[in-house]
Amino acid sequence: MFSLPKDMKFFRETTTGKTVVMGLNTLRSFPAGKPLKNRTNIVLSPVDAGAGTLTVHDLKELFAEVKKYPEDDVFVIGGASVFRALLPYCTEAFVTKVDEDGGADVFAPDLDADPAFECVSESEPEEDNGHTIRFCTYKNRNVLRFL
Repeated sequence: MFSLPKDMKFFRETTTGKTVVMGLNTLRSFPAGKPLKNRTNIVLSPVDAGAGTLTVHDLKELFAEVKKYPEDDVFVIGGASVFRALLPYCTEAFVTKVDEDGGADVFAPDLDADPAFECVSESEPEEDNGHTIRFCTYKNRNVLRFL
């Protein structure tokens, strides 16, 4: 697990006032399991995610819900299974690369190995709390449209 203040600052600045989509485990990983402030929190889960969230139970419900928001204002923030399910529908992906694995047992998909995605920008390496990071933006060349 990493503590990356620069990455968190980028995340806050990018998603504040927007809509974030996540799985239940991601919601539970937040302090006190509470939704993120100043955002619309949509949770893809078979069970109700609780106060301050909008729970959708499947992709059909999720797609119907996110159509209510401007496309550029919706961010998929995790976890791994939600990323895998929704990446084909994303026009763009913001990825913070860390030059370590942090002992994780689950990883986000490797967009460098996915022919549908093209890295269109990558920052110079920089230090963040003792770790080397790079901010990357990927464009999806084969975006799927939801029903």
